[in-house]
Amino acid sequence: MSFLRFLMLLSLVVWIGGLVFFAFAVAPSAFAVLPTRHIAGNLVGRTLGILHWMGIFSGLVFLASSLLHNQLTRGTPHAFAARNVLIVLMLALTLVSQFGIIPRMDTLRASIGEIDSVPPDNPARAQFDALHEWSTRVEGGVLLLGLVAVYLTASSF
Repeated sequence: MSFLRFLMLLSLVVWIGGLVFFAFAVAPSAFAVLPTRHIAGNLVGRTLGILHWMGIFSGLVFLASSLLHNQLTRGTPHAFAARNVLIVLMLALTLVSQFGIIPRMDTLRASIGEIDSVPPDNPARAQFDALHEWSTRVEGGVLLLGLVAVYLTASSF
C-alpha cells in the first residue's frame, strides 16, 4: 500500500513541481535572457508541450494508483473521491490546452511570424493574445486544482 501512496504523491510532485518551475523559472527566464520574444515564445511553447505530457502521464499514474489503493484498503475504488475528481479536472484542462489552445496558437504564430512585428489591433494578433490569456488561465487553474489535490491527498494518509 505504501508503494501506491508513493506513486500518488510522486505523480503530484512531478506535475505540480513542473508547473511551478515552468511558471516561475522557465517562462520568465526565457523572455529575460533570449534575444527575441519570438525565440522565447518558441522555447516556452515547446517546454509547455513537454510539461503537458508529463502532467497527462502523472495524472494517469495518480488515478490508477488512487483507485487501486482504495480498492485494496477500502474494498471499493472510490472513483468520485474529491482528489480523483480534481485530477480528472486537471487532466481535462491540460488536454484542452495541449490539443485545443496550443495548436491554434502555433498556427497563428506560424502565419504571423514575429508576433511583436504585428500591430496589437491586427485580428490574428488579437486572437493570439486572447488564446495566450486563456492558456495562462488554464495553467493557473491546473496549478490551483493541483494544490488542493496535494492537500487532500496528504491529509488522507
